[in-house]
Amino acid sequence: MITVHRWNGSRCERTGIEGMPESAAGVTGDEFVWINLSAPTPEEEAAVFQKFLPVHPLTLEDVTRIRREPDQGAHFPKVEEFPDYLFVIVNPLPPGLIALATLGGKPTEATVKLPSASRMLRRHRPQLSAVLSHNVLITHSMEPLACVATAHQFLERHGESARRGPDYVFHIVLDAMVDEYAPVVEWVASRLDKLESRIFTRPTAKLISGILKLKRVVTGMRKTLIIEREVLSRLIRGEFALVDEREIAYYRNVYDHLTRYTELIEAAREMVSDLGETHLAAVSNRLNQIMKVLTMISTTILPLTLISSVYGMNFKHMPELEWEWGYPLALGLMAVTGFTSLAFFRWKKWI
Repeated sequence: MITVHRWNGSRCERTGIEGMPESAAGVTGDEFVWINLSAPTPEEEAAVFQKFLPVHPLTLEDVTRIRREPDQGAHFPKVEEFPDYLFVIVNPLPPGLIALATLGGKPTEATVKLPSASRMLRRHRPQLSAVLSHNVLITHSMEPLACVATAHQFLERHGESARRGPDYVFHIVLDAMVDEYAPVVEWVASRLDKLESRIFTRPTAKLISGILKLKRVVTGMRKTLIIEREVLSRLIRGEFALVDEREIAYYRNVYDHLTRYTELIEAAREMVSDLGETHLAAVSNRLNQIMKVLTMISTTILPLTLISSVYGMNFKHMPELEWEWGYPLALGLMAVTGFTSLAFFRWKKWI
């Protein structure tokens, strides 16, 4: 599907493919066109990237890679400058992960059929491709993205913002994309707190499985954030002519937010690693406590077993066999020995 926002110098209009100019060369002066392709067909991609604004074959290959090679996943974030346009790739968060984090990870009707967070990041990483020229912005994704929808809504409320050009509108998309990390980072932090509290009460095998899954989520987010931060750092350096100097401040604001989330995820990654080590220590400590109790039980029963085994021997000429108080004495001796052992353990503060 193709959505077109067109600024004609006085107002911003939203149309479909019928509102798209014949070519990017026809968009001149104060005009601005934003063409968004969401889950497009190959014919729509050809109409935009080959007819409206012909791009380099390598650019087209990167844009359509996820369609041609779905098993390879999305391309990692990058920015490249060509003579006529600027090409940027970023990786928004999977919509399912955002929904899962927003709902607190609870299996509601909306999320019960969603895969786990770690599988979402490992098998489904969305790709948002953008091509910027002087008067044209083209965005492309193989599925509807919340950050693009947010930018659409912003232009519907503030249509006059479109006159600032493609670099400003693209910053709106990036800002919305980065803001999506907020609920996910909060969800990760809450999961870490719950796991931390459970480690010292119920350190089970299921718990370490949850820690490992959360570690994969954090590692996947960290990898994407670090590369996206590098892309934003290049956009704010004034390295590209198509990013106007007055818009760099807005990109710097997005970069600051991205840096903050990167640091939070980095802290979460360290905490996940610490939780793994803490879990192993807790399991080892619990095993030591169990072995300590079993050892005390064995130590307490051992002298009792010795006494009973001595009087259980079947020798014919044992002096105590004919003694009237032999049986009570044996029982009493075992009781005294047992209580003495327990008192000694208590005195040593082993129990």
